[in-house]
Amino acid sequence: MSAMFSALGVRNYRIYATGALISNTGTWMGRVAQDWVVLTELTDSSATALGVVTGLQFLPIVLLTPVAGALSDAFPKRKVMIASQSLMAFFALVMGLWVMHGSMELWHMYVLAFLSGCAAAIDAPARQAFVSEMVPQDKLTNAVGLNSASFHSGRLIGPATAGLLIAWLGTGPTLVVNAATFLGTILALLLMDVRRLAPPPDRTGLGRARVRDGVAYVARRPDIILIMIVAFMHGTFGMNFQITNALMATEIYGKGVEEYGVTGSVMAVGSLAGALLAARRERPRWRLLLGSLAAFAVFTFFLAMAPSSTAYLILLVPTGLTALTVMVSANAMVQLSVDAEVRGRVMALYMAVFFGGTPLGSPIIGWIGEVLGARWTILVATIACGLTAVAAIIYVMQHDNLRLRLRASWVRPLVLERGDVVLEPLPEKVT
Repeated sequence: MSAMFSALGVRNYRIYATGALISNTGTWMGRVAQDWVVLTELTDSSATALGVVTGLQFLPIVLLTPVAGALSDAFPKRKVMIASQSLMAFFALVMGLWVMHGSMELWHMYVLAFLSGCAAAIDAPARQAFVSEMVPQDKLTNAVGLNSASFHSGRLIGPATAGLLIAWLGTGPTLVVNAATFLGTILALLLMDVRRLAPPPDRTGLGRARVRDGVAYVARRPDIILIMIVAFMHGTFGMNFQITNALMATEIYGKGVEEYGVTGSVMAVGSLAGALLAARRERPRWRLLLGSLAAFAVFTFFLAMAPSSTAYLILLVPTGLTALTVMVSANAMVQLSVDAEVRGRVMALYMAVFFGGTPLGSPIIGWIGEVLGARWTILVATIACGLTAVAAIIYVMQHDNLRLRLRASWVRPLVLERGDVVLEPLPEKVT
């Protein structure tokens, strides 16, 4: 099996990846349908309401994920995921049936978005850390990359499919289909050979001290702190395409639900390419993480200035590629550098940082869209991620003694080379 798909040689991971692809496709269908309900059925294209719904979905990650990380370290991650996936399926089903009944109100959507976010907050750290139990260490980066490829394959298929289903059947039935797709992951988890999983050796129960241990571990790791700062800025201000695509499609280009669904699928082409390229790498490095963040800032600038919907769609491809490269690189760098017994708690903190800014960022992005216009919702990403990339590169050059050199060849014009390590502790395998 080629290096790009080596993790699929592991039976448990192969089963899991199949189920996840089905579930991810449904998740993206559900997101498009939910957004369309808010914009067209519950409000008169209110960007603020859409931002609030998105924010409420991610708010529980801030509130619950640290405890959920301790939960995933204290109990079998597989069982935690079965419970959390079942809860998410239930809330998706309630949302779909409520819309079909015709009695859904905006505050109902707010409540369901928050409850669904609570289940997702429990699921996220267990799902992230569970990868290391399914595959050996030398296949971990590949598995993380393939997870992202699965997620964005669903993103490639889901939005366009949702656009067609909404046009044919309506938003309610589309949301019900999303609920059914959660069975893909649940069945995959039930079909696994648990004897071939590699859980951490100590599992002593849940307690507040375990949460504090995860925080204390991260506090001693300046390399992980820097990665989390990058993830926070990228997640808070850069990854709001659920809002920006909807506003650009409807307000700037005057498109309908089918075209809005296509924007998510086109962006997923670049994201999928980025995930597959990331899966080929043994381990990501600082120059890849920070270079991708800088490139993302550049592409979002051109995306915001796109004069037509065609130009916008074309620019979504490299934007998605660089966005995904940042996400996979940051995720893999954290997972490869932490001890197994605290991986769930550290990944919980990482997920809280990455998604936790969304409750703050989404309403702000929605408000900016209403006050300054849809293009500024993307320019915010350009400014925030560009400044973060510059500041992080300067910090790493100063504290890790990295040298910035210009090559004579135009093929590789910019290279960051590692010198003597000054920043401690900074494991060799994550640089």
